Parts: sequence; structure tokens; C-alpha cells
Amino acid sequence: MPPLEIVVRGTARGKYAPERAIVSLSVGMSGEQRDSVYNRAVEVRSRLAAELDDHVARQVAVRWTGDSVWVRSYRPTDRDGRLQPPAYATDFGVEAEFTDFEALSRFIDSWAVRDGVNVGTVRWKLRPESRLRHEADLRREAVADAVAKAQAYADAVGSGPVVAVALSDPGMLGDGPTARGGHSRVMAAPAGMPSDSVDLRADDIDIFVAVDARFVADGAGGPVG
Repeated sequence: MPPLEIVVRGTARGKYAPERAIVSLSVGMSGEQRDSVYNRAVEVRSRLAAELDDHVARQVAVRWTGDSVWVRSYRPTDRDGRLQPPAYATDFGVEAEFTDFEALSRFIDSWAVRDGVNVGTVRWKLRPESRLRHEADLRREAVADAVAKAQAYADAVGSGPVVAVALSDPGMLGDGPTARGGHSRVMAAPAGMPSDSVDLRADDIDIFVAVDARFVADGAGGPVG
């Protein structure tokens, strides 16, 4: 009998504690005097930059960027829809990457209550080298899972040991469902939790790896049962 061909998908999943937190902030001022609005925004942004420089120097943060700025004018309206005199606004965007989550919590406590400062999202991630290492380990586990599945199929029809003849990323051996990539989630602190500071809680980083594999097995026997 011809060799039995078996195509399977092996999978593996791992959960890992986050190692970095990236917080997004904006500094925004508005008013009727263009120069005053701009200067006030620059002053707050300068104080923010000085503190972030200190955090990087103390190695509780690894970097920060502030390369976005918006300066605009607009015509507000009153409650009756009548146009008012021109107003002006200046906004700076800032992003900082922290390694010390307690320092990040204190940083957010301090800046979230300051006039003109908005604290946006906090994103969690692994160090790039950690993610590559975890993904390599998971790929080995996914291949082992594929081998086990293929051998189970071969055993079910009385065939011998399976031999891999092709491995690929999902979908490259033919039609099939697309595997989900690794992702991370943020879990907010429960509402009403008694605390003097923001309680940052990060779900583990969830990495999912899949591999498609083609095997052959010799010695296909007759009906099993």
C-alpha cells in the first residue's frame, strides 16, 4: 500500500509576566491667546520631560519619546450656535516605557491630577529578547504536539511510525484556519478598590503558536476495530 499521508496542526500556548509597561500621555492647553497657550503647554511638557529624564537615569524607565505636537486654532460656538472669537490649542504627545511598575504607578498618580495633562493607555509587553526566546520554546512544543497528533492518527489505522516531510507556518500547506498571533491584555483594577494610588494590574502576556505539518507513515494496515 502507498504511504499514508497525514496533515495536522500542532499548537502551543504560554503565559508570561509582563516586563515592560508603556504609558501614553498628552499635554494640552487652550485659550484665547496663542502665545500664552503655547508657552503654558511648553512649560508643563518641559517639567514632564525633566522627570522622565530622571526616571531613565535611575533606570526605572528605559526610554521616552515626545515627537508629536499639534498647534491649531478654532472657532468655538455658544449654546445658541453663534460663533465666538478664535481660540487656540496646543497639544504634545508623550510616551514612556517603564520597567519598574511601582514607579509607573507613582508617576501616574502625580501627573494624572495636573492641569492640562491627560494619561492615556498603558500597554504591557515582554522584552524583545524574552519574546523571541518564549516563541522559540513554544514552536518546539507545537512541533511535538503535531508529531503526537500525527502518530495518534497513524496508530488508529494500524500504521507505523510517522516521519515529517514538511513543516510550515499556519496556512502554507493548504487551506486551513489562520492561527491567532500572540497578544497581551490589560486587566483594570476593580472599581471602588480602596487605595491611595492607582492600582496597575497586568494580565500575563498570552503567546499562541501554531505549526502545520505533513507526515507519512508506512505500513498502513487494514481496517482497525
